[in-house]
Amino acid sequence: MEDQAPHDLIARWRAGDEQALKDLLPLVYEELRRVARKHLRSQRANHTLQTTALIHEAYLRLAGAEGGGVQDHNHFVALASCVMRQVLVDYARGRHAAKRQGGVRVTLSEASDVAEGSEVDVLGVDEALTRLFEFDEQQARVVELRFFGGLSIQETADALNISPSTVKREWTMARTWLSRELQRMESP
Repeated sequence: MEDQAPHDLIARWRAGDEQALKDLLPLVYEELRRVARKHLRSQRANHTLQTTALIHEAYLRLAGAEGGGVQDHNHFVALASCVMRQVLVDYARGRHAAKRQGGVRVTLSEASDVAEGSEVDVLGVDEALTRLFEFDEQQARVVELRFFGGLSIQETADALNISPSTVKREWTMARTWLSRELQRMESP
């Protein structure tokens, strides 16, 4: 691979060059590792999925997708974070089905500015987030990147191409809605 900037490789992947994604991975691996660690910090302490496995599973899913919608480096990292979220949700579903218990619980990470130490059902969060997407896609994207991706306010703003103050406002409103929705889901 010749020396190429991530944005050049993203442009090639967007144009349909599958090799570009393979060439991009080593250049963004440390950043994806940081995102994966943030994802896994919000999981239960004895989670069996490791950082490298999460990155590789996300890569395999990205390799099977088209890069046409990826705009730039920040958008690629946001997309990878969303794919990691889906990997964790699928993993939780499989674990839930195997154990036939009432939900798989996780501790929300400090990185996402959510009530530290509180526990949330990851499948419930995914279900609530799906509902939030139906009526406010931007708030849902903010939650996805902050909660599942562990991105900072600035990183989220960059990924969504909105201002940090908009991210803060949307994050506050979405957290309130999400909290109420999860309480409603847990009520008999």
